Amino acid sequence: MNEDNECLDNCSNQCGRITDDKPGEECAVFCIYGHSNAAEMTYLGLYALQHRGQESTGIVTSNGKDMYYHRGLGLVSEVFGDQGIFKYLKGNMAIGHNRYSTTGSNRARNVQPLMAADRNGQIATGHNGNLTNTRQLYEELVKKGAIFQTTLDSELIIHLAAMSKKTTFIDRLIDALNKVEGAYCIVMLTKDSVIAARDPHGFRPLCLGKADKAWVVASETCALDIIGAQYVRDVEPGEIITIDKSGVHSLKPFKPQKKLFCIFEYVYFSRPDSFIFGDCVDKARRKIGHMLAKESPVDADMVISVPDSSNTAALGYSKATGIPFEIGLIRNHYIGRTFIHPSQVTRDAKVRIKFNPIRGVLEGKKIVVVEDSIVRGTTFRKIAKLLRDAGAKEIHLRVSSPPIISPCFYGMDFPTREELLASSMSVEEIRKHMGVDSLSYLSLEGLKSSVPNGDNSYCTACFSGEYPTKLPVGCQKSCLEDDTPNSHIIDAQSLRYEND
Repeated sequence: MNEDNECLDNCSNQCGRITDDKPGEECAVFCIYGHSNAAEMTYLGLYALQHRGQESTGIVTSNGKDMYYHRGLGLVSEVFGDQGIFKYLKGNMAIGHNRYSTTGSNRARNVQPLMAADRNGQIATGHNGNLTNTRQLYEELVKKGAIFQTTLDSELIIHLAAMSKKTTFIDRLIDALNKVEGAYCIVMLTKDSVIAARDPHGFRPLCLGKADKAWVVASETCALDIIGAQYVRDVEPGEIITIDKSGVHSLKPFKPQKKLFCIFEYVYFSRPDSFIFGDCVDKARRKIGHMLAKESPVDADMVISVPDSSNTAALGYSKATGIPFEIGLIRNHYIGRTFIHPSQVTRDAKVRIKFNPIRGVLEGKKIVVVEDSIVRGTTFRKIAKLLRDAGAKEIHLRVSSPPIISPCFYGMDFPTREELLASSMSVEEIRKHMGVDSLSYLSLEGLKSSVPNGDNSYCTACFSGEYPTKLPVGCQKSCLEDDTPNSHIIDAQSLRYEND
């Protein structure tokens, strides 16, 4: 491994973590303007976007004068379990955020939306993505006297905007975004407007919708559906949208860049019922499964998926081959985040707690198992043993994405290169390691042909090792200290206690 690769691996390792044999989700953002129940609508939107981040969540609202917030570590249903809190989240505009930490640790001070104040007043910010020049910008800002409250790369944007000499906040934000590199979808709240911005490459999805007279911006369209909003269009790469009492205003202040949509959004991250990058995720995944069947057919009695993220691709594989689709694994959807596994015995039981095979379906059968991706292989190796123990005669593993060989620096939380199974093992070695009768991955060409405009509109760095932008130097983690509370911003929970 050369020095550059070692640096990248260290950065990936320190700036994020992965706790299962899946890439870590990124984050979700949501904002709404002009709705009398803005906080409740934001809650519902975040609930629909829970799959993009399960570590923490928060909502900030504005009534045109003050901002009110409630944030915490945990799932949306946990942090907002006391529905009475919405009485104190006042205003007709709001932003919300679900977080999975790709940069910055999982601490209470890093819960978003991030709140601050500049020369024009209060600002709240939520960010999905990952900046790749964080360390460089952090060092420059510290030299200029900046004091950081969090370890979030998104706080850099606030500092950069605050130091800009431009007159209006939008111009200062443009100044700031011209200095950052990498992936970002940002929602911001001022006392009288909401703002949304997407990086010029468009790595992450972001859409604009309308619910009656209210305007909505969200990471995925499934968040529009839950509140009865209509999809209007995507926020375009390099676009900044401002929504205030005079309506929706669009700016495209950045030099056009090559589109680099994250292709993994179609493979795994986005919900099947969402519409992203010009197509329905469910439709794309069925095409992916169809292409996988075309490239890697096998003689078998049934096709099963590893639920739930592989369901649609497995249906596509089944339809293309004519092999019946069956439910062979049952997933337990009620495993809490706080499930404790203090010993090796219970750690090994974790897969059994999450998945259980149906012996009556599998016994004596030759099965095709469709999985969307393999990161470290730890989980599927145990699933394969479960299937064998349930009587499966043959196990043929088909993966609906190419081998993952490189970490991501644009918002996905992959482990280090050494932990990525495909970076050091051949397909045959992985097959033996998994304990399956055959193993095939979808080719990169097959994946790109299954998504809209797949030839040249996507980032495929995790599969190809070819990064489309300048890479970070050193660790991205800011390792910042302290979390000074901000005045002029009101904690809705404290307000409730004071009034009750």
